[in-house]
Amino acid sequence: MASMDTPASTTEVIVESLTRAVVEHRLLPGTKLAEQKLADHFGVSRTLVRQALFQLSQNRLIRLEPARGAFVATPSVDEARQVFAVRRMLEIATVRAFVAASTPAKIRSLKKHMEAERKAMLGQNVGLRTELLGDFHVRIAQLMGNEVLAQILGELISRCALITLMYQTSTAAGHSHEEHEGIFNALVAGDEASAVRLMQEHLDNVEAGLMFDRNVPSNDLSMALSAPNT
Repeated sequence: MASMDTPASTTEVIVESLTRAVVEHRLLPGTKLAEQKLADHFGVSRTLVRQALFQLSQNRLIRLEPARGAFVATPSVDEARQVFAVRRMLEIATVRAFVAASTPAKIRSLKKHMEAERKAMLGQNVGLRTELLGDFHVRIAQLMGNEVLAQILGELISRCALITLMYQTSTAAGHSHEEHEGIFNALVAGDEASAVRLMQEHLDNVEAGLMFDRNVPSNDLSMALSAPNT
């Protein structure tokens, strides 16, 4: 059970914990987020839980329903397509900017991420693997020194985690990693045209793998929050 020093830090911990549970595919769309259960789990008041849930609702990760409570969001087909459309616009521009401002230090830093991603692909930690695959996109923005862009991409990646949970028939981690390798190699070579093309193809492939007639999965909150992180 969590115990934090200040209300602000407690709220951040709750937000981070629930976001990670979504990104790691432990907390599924439609899950009810009972305030008392969360308060008991984190050892805090329901007031702090409400603050965290409101913040998550602003990020579109949960929805707040009057008289019913909070639920993990269930993105519609239209929303899913819109999220990918925004990612294309942002990430293609990000790739172009990265190539233009690339330095040996930035390449080395991105290489460290790729090494961690390769290692995770060989292991059994699905949560870590999923997190690193998403972080690849955010890391490119961070290395440009644009924290606003990195934050926006991070929020979009979290929403994509919900989308893939709802509409992806099977994990495509191995394929995504291979595509990341191709993008990385193009960035190392300073080949803007190839990097842009490969990023476009990568996002197209992820969206093409979604099955929009799937039934929405469900999960238990306690199981999701108690799932091991290692």
